[in-house]
Amino acid sequence: MLRTTLAGLRLHKSRYVTTVLAILLGVMFVSGTMVFADTLNANYEESVMGSATSVDAIAEPTMEEPEGPEPPEEPVPFTGEQLDEVRALPEVAEAGGILEDQTVLLDADGRAVGFVPPAAVALDGTSRLSADEGELPSNGDEIALATSTAEQTGFAVGDTVTVLDSEQDKREFTLTGLVEFGVDPTYSSRGAVIFDPATIREMTGAEGYGEIDVLAAEGHTPEEVADAVAAALGSGAEVQTGEEYGLELAENVGGQTEMLRVALLLFALIAMFVAGIVIYNTFAILIAQRQREMALLRCVGAKRGQVFRSVLAESMVVGLVASALGVLAGVGVGMAGARFGGPMMGVETSVSVVITPTAVLVGMAIGTVVTVFSALVPATRATRVAPLAALRTSATAAGLEKGTGWIRVVFGLLAFAVSAGLVALSRTMEMSPYLLFIVTGAALIAFVGVVVLGPLLVRGIVRLVGVPLRKVGVPSMLAVDNSTRSPRRAATAMIALTVGATLITGYSVISSSTEATMTRMLEEQFPVDYQITPQFSMEEPEESGSEGAEEAPAEGTEGTEAAAGQHEGAAASGENTEGEPAEGDAAGETGAGSAEQGGGAEEVSDAPEFPTVPDEVRVALESQPDLGQVFGQSSAFVGQDDGGGLPVYTYPGAEVGVDVTSDVVEGELTGFDPGEVVLAQSYADDAGVGIGDTFTISSENGEDLSLEVVAVVEDMQMLSGVTVTEEDFTRAFPGVDEAEMLFVRAAEGADPAEVRDAVYTAVEDHPTMQVGSAAEMKNQFTQMLDIAFYTIAAMLGLAIIIAVFGISNTMALSVLERTRESALLRALGLARGQLRRMLSVEAVLLCLIGAGIGIALGVLFGWAAGAAVLPNMIFAIPSVQIAVFIVIAVLAGLLASVLPARRAASTSITGALASE
Repeated sequence: MLRTTLAGLRLHKSRYVTTVLAILLGVMFVSGTMVFADTLNANYEESVMGSATSVDAIAEPTMEEPEGPEPPEEPVPFTGEQLDEVRALPEVAEAGGILEDQTVLLDADGRAVGFVPPAAVALDGTSRLSADEGELPSNGDEIALATSTAEQTGFAVGDTVTVLDSEQDKREFTLTGLVEFGVDPTYSSRGAVIFDPATIREMTGAEGYGEIDVLAAEGHTPEEVADAVAAALGSGAEVQTGEEYGLELAENVGGQTEMLRVALLLFALIAMFVAGIVIYNTFAILIAQRQREMALLRCVGAKRGQVFRSVLAESMVVGLVASALGVLAGVGVGMAGARFGGPMMGVETSVSVVITPTAVLVGMAIGTVVTVFSALVPATRATRVAPLAALRTSATAAGLEKGTGWIRVVFGLLAFAVSAGLVALSRTMEMSPYLLFIVTGAALIAFVGVVVLGPLLVRGIVRLVGVPLRKVGVPSMLAVDNSTRSPRRAATAMIALTVGATLITGYSVISSSTEATMTRMLEEQFPVDYQITPQFSMEEPEESGSEGAEEAPAEGTEGTEAAAGQHEGAAASGENTEGEPAEGDAAGETGAGSAEQGGGAEEVSDAPEFPTVPDEVRVALESQPDLGQVFGQSSAFVGQDDGGGLPVYTYPGAEVGVDVTSDVVEGELTGFDPGEVVLAQSYADDAGVGIGDTFTISSENGEDLSLEVVAVVEDMQMLSGVTVTEEDFTRAFPGVDEAEMLFVRAAEGADPAEVRDAVYTAVEDHPTMQVGSAAEMKNQFTQMLDIAFYTIAAMLGLAIIIAVFGISNTMALSVLERTRESALLRALGLARGQLRRMLSVEAVLLCLIGAGIGIALGVLFGWAAGAAVLPNMIFAIPSVQIAVFIVIAVLAGLLASVLPARRAASTSITGALASE
């Protein structure tokens, strides 16, 4: 039987070409992903370990865990005396410290780089860091940059770089070198500017060391040095050996790489699933066509088990060969990914590619197991061929033409009903990312329904579409009849395409709906042309630019960095332009504070404050003729007993309900007067108040401010938290006399370019002011969505390619099966071109049915998935992308039919008729 199996493989090897390609592509994705991820990990570890193990011990200030809801305190940096004490230890040969602060770097246009200033760093003595390009600064006229900062700004070694000192005066430096901080999270997001020690003290006043690096004296191990340094620095320091520090940092980065690996392997799983469908269909058709061969084997003495093992052996050989080719291709893809995609993730272009035995063995195992598993049902079907079938004169395949019984109909309809029920359930539950699991389960069950009812769907759709096609010509009429002849085979072939089309359509629906929803949010929450915000300082300012600012209530209670992230998110994305802490965090979950009707409020918060926009910027903006309206946003936070904060906002120069607005839950925004207050819904619910009730706010002078609730608005929109009139805000918080943001509208009919120039002219003397544009934000957001969509579509496109191979394989095997039939049609007068056209129409019909069902499912489940995670989602159908999918389906059908149609048209009429 083994010799018979191998002989059959050699004889019919052309039938397995597309199957081998399908397996090859799936395995290529699996192995390529593992090679790429392993290479990233090895590069990160080499980078991190290389810098960390260049010293023997590393000490960092300890961050104490906060008690209760209080934010964590910033770690206390090491002093110069502590560094000298470490240097004096007998176990220490050399020690150096990293001076840390922050500074304002200006780009080529003279604007501050980043919403948060980059770190200011100086290497005082021995350090694990070194210049990756050029040299470190050695005097007060030189500077170095982190490589990430240089890439962001476009600066290169030799350029002149401008930095603001502590008095906000400009000072120019020559860029002498670039320092690669690698994946160190302390500097990877903010970037860094490197001075020499004397200059950083002069520029920023920095005195504290954020890290001490130590080299061991001769005869002492790194562990001994680390213990000695820990004893000298006490409980305020966390000391590790260089290897321990590097391993911890590499482990953290490795976690990010593992997430990427898992995400890519999910796409590989989809590709292998589709490949499995193709393999199953191929073997099912082959077994159906080889009934006489199987029956003859039974006649000459082969047992059912031998036939079963023969088919499985056949599939194993195909799987092993295809998997080996897939692993080789995957190694190439992994190398290409590391070479071209690695630099975007901080990997050197010259990195050595890592090929682990796991990547090879997993690829081989997955490809082979999927192939053998997919062949189980066809192999079982082969054992049921009766020996008498060898006596039949017809070679027509049987076994795939059975009708769809009522059991399949009931089971399929039940699957669709369960799927619809899960989607309906997801719409009745509270919004949560976990709802995606319910939607995914509904989609999988719907796929089961499609598989079960596939023959009925194919027959019904073909009959419907076939009405106009029958009138086009004889080839189209024959194609319609051929498509309904074996609906089970057609359904099995098209399901692979259905999976890919569903996934791509679903993601495109989510992407389009997200873009439409975010566009509406930008229009509602950012109803202006430009927004001006100050660069956020990671330190508490000594003064905010106006008298009384030191007593101004602070903005937030989550710590300076957390506040920076919240404020930055508002300015960058437009999701919450007020700079309010995340809803449901300090705002939503901790409660509204002075919520009870007529009750008192707690003290004004003393948390770090946001910087404000100087009044001269407002005056300069208002003096520009191309600018129509300028208004601001000011805020204060009232501290709560539970550690939360009650955000109070006002909008000087704006009319609430006209210039700034939100969706109203109840009440009216128009006619907003002193003595009245507007609450976001979460605050109104926490307070237990409604329209007409009294809401009380504490003020700076200790007096309560009692206001009437006139409107409750939706959460997470422009009017969030507590909104009061400018008069009431000034009465409650007289120390807040500058806006934290300014909003600018262009004058009617003004040229957009002139408006932009006017805004930048007004802030040119204030380089730390960040200028945001709603249009620019929307473009950036759209670009990010487009990049994500095309990246995912490219990955899912692999499943589409595999599906096309499957359809081509189905067509090729169908042509082989219908050789005499095609010859008879030719003998009756059907021209070669007509025969090719008939097969092309068949393939296009198959692709259109698969794509059409996939598009319908993708729209449905894309809507359900988006609604599960997007509040107030605007459902958008990407008609252009769907039209492109349909065109691709038509082209895929034509492509799949090219080789089978050419073979059918070139077959000898007399030879084919005489072959049976």
